[in-house]
Amino acid sequence: MLLNRRWDAIVVGAGPNGLAAAVTIAQAGKSVLVLEAQATPGGGSRTAESTLPGFRHDVCSAVHPLGVASPVFRRLGISDAVEWVYPEVELAHPLDGGHAGALYRSIDATAAGLGRDGVSWQNLFTPLVSDLPRLTPLLLGPFRLPRHPIAAARFGLRALRSVRGLAHAHFQDDTARALFAGMAAHAMLRLEQPASAAFGLVLGAFAHAVGWPVARGGSQAIIDALTTKLREHGGEIVLNQPVVSLDDLPESRVVLLDVTPRQALAIGARRFPAYYRRQLGRFRYGPGVCKVDWALSAPVPWQAPAARKAITLHLGGTLDEISRAEIEVHHGHIPEQPYVLISQPTIYDATRAPAGRHTLWAYCHVPAHADEDMSERIEAQIERFAPGFRERILARNVLTAIDMQEYNANYIGGDINGGIQDLRQVFTRPTPRRTPYITGAKGIYLCSSSTPPGGGVHGMCGYHAARLALRDLR
Repeated sequence: MLLNRRWDAIVVGAGPNGLAAAVTIAQAGKSVLVLEAQATPGGGSRTAESTLPGFRHDVCSAVHPLGVASPVFRRLGISDAVEWVYPEVELAHPLDGGHAGALYRSIDATAAGLGRDGVSWQNLFTPLVSDLPRLTPLLLGPFRLPRHPIAAARFGLRALRSVRGLAHAHFQDDTARALFAGMAAHAMLRLEQPASAAFGLVLGAFAHAVGWPVARGGSQAIIDALTTKLREHGGEIVLNQPVVSLDDLPESRVVLLDVTPRQALAIGARRFPAYYRRQLGRFRYGPGVCKVDWALSAPVPWQAPAARKAITLHLGGTLDEISRAEIEVHHGHIPEQPYVLISQPTIYDATRAPAGRHTLWAYCHVPAHADEDMSERIEAQIERFAPGFRERILARNVLTAIDMQEYNANYIGGDINGGIQDLRQVFTRPTPRRTPYITGAKGIYLCSSSTPPGGGVHGMCGYHAARLALRDLR
């Protein structure tokens, strides 16, 4: 029956951006239908028992500084509907010898653990955190002339540098350099690339300003809050409903696509102008990831005390080691010692595992479309900084880059960011146009992470597209 009605708006894809778009439109009093190909909504924010019964694992996204910082999540009431769990240490970066760089919410506390680089850390992040309220609209939206040019220039002068260049200019020791490099490497760029430092600056600033929390019970809680809000405002979701062609959709005034350019071309090419099809065809995707979940009999026995108090950890050793691993990935090779992102939520959120047991979440970067099982290499990196880890493994579940694409069609080749986010494509995603959410076909908008501000669970791509769509619905 829902598929036979006429709607104001149809949203294809029930990921965080698609749902944020749908709620934004529904709150404006318009009728909205969301179509989702999978049996559950969520996209990159699902939580599932993927190892053993009672162990709840985040399938993709796990830690949510951008979720807490998201203006649209606050506007829609999502931030208040989710119970955020904050760690004592926002981030730990273990190094050989049993110590770790530790990032705290407090800039001063972080600096205190960085020895002679402490003052430099303060000088780098104190003005950035102070400017963050003025920078957030610029960082979490399409490119616009900044309303606060001095703050933007102060950020931009540092952000345009490479990770290696900025880290060596500001820090003298391996600990601070590695701590910064680990944050910046989230971007899946080579650490020598111009503007790769931007990601470390942004993630570090949000860590100091709002923290790096998890959602109690799993990332699915964010999706549950979004779907509840949607239904409160009269919106509907149909699951197990893949969209093969836009011509098969129910009648509507506007359509919003929470898909990447490749799927947009597959389902809507006949609707798009030729120039737009050519532009989408040139869109570039980035490296993939191999993801591993573990059910554990006890917490990970990290050598560094700070690592035992952090939900998020970055493994890979020094800046030089991380740099080598990322260069290998970009050259199409499997790194022997990969850069690994870790989340250990159950040290603060006991709802995710049976009493006394724990879950562990990790992924590493691999070349796009790689079918390599990286669990042995990832476990070797964990064992390097937590001897005895393997003895605590009860079960594991592995998703290769190919598996990631099968799990979520938006993860082309295992790329979880919806396309590479380098200097050429971060503001011009998916095409170089002033309003990137418009497709050139009347009433059809793109609202996925392939539009600004890109990857992350923040809903901002959906919100910006929805605001444009509402103009058509007046």
